[in-house]
Amino acid sequence: MSEPGRPARVRVTGPPRRRASGVRPTASREIDADTELGAVYMSSLLGEQLRLAAGVLVALGLTVGVLPLVFHLFPHLSEVRVAGVPVPWLLLGVLVYPWLLALGWIYVRRAEANERDFIDLVDDPESP
Repeated sequence: MSEPGRPARVRVTGPPRRRASGVRPTASREIDADTELGAVYMSSLLGEQLRLAAGVLVALGLTVGVLPLVFHLFPHLSEVRVAGVPVPWLLLGVLVYPWLLALGWIYVRRAEANERDFIDLVDDPESP
C-alpha cells in the first residue's frame, strides 16, 4: 500500500545477518562483545595497571612508610636540627610532600602510557 514512486516500507528487526567478506573482527569489537579474546585483552591492561600501582605503593612504603621505624631505631634524630627545625619535622612536614607529588606524577604518566599502548594494540589492524 505504498504510493506510486515511493519505495515500500521495510521493517527493521535487527542488524543484518550477513557480513562483508574479508572483514575481520577487531580487538575493540572483541572487547565490546565480551568474548574470551576480549577478556584476555582487558586482563592484560588491568594486570599492567595493577603492577604499576603495586610498584608505586612499594616505593611509597619503602620510603615514607619506613620513617617511623627509623625514628624509633634512632631516637637521637629528634635532637638533630637543620636550620633550627628538627629532622623528623623536616622529613615529615616538608620533604614528604614533594616525594608524594613525584610518585603521583610518575604513576599518572605511566598509567596513561599503558593506556596509549593498549589503544595502539586494540586499534592495530594487524591484531587478531
